[in-house]
Amino acid sequence: MPVRLRKFIGTIVLVVLVLAYAVLANTIAVATLGDAPWWEQLLYFLLTGLLWVVPAMVLIKWMAGPKQR
Repeated sequence: MPVRLRKFIGTIVLVVLVLAYAVLANTIAVATLGDAPWWEQLLYFLLTGLLWVVPAMVLIKWMAGPKQR
């Protein structure tokens, strides 16, 4: 698959991933953290704010294509 096509597909998937992840993380937070102390909320949003990086990193590596020799 050409690198340009990989980047196009990857960009669309990345935008959808980030939007869906943000909606899901906030929906879970609203449903479960309403009466939680501030430190639980901080920990939750810190972890969920960093967790999306893992699938995004894999996707970006795939977008770059095979290593050039």
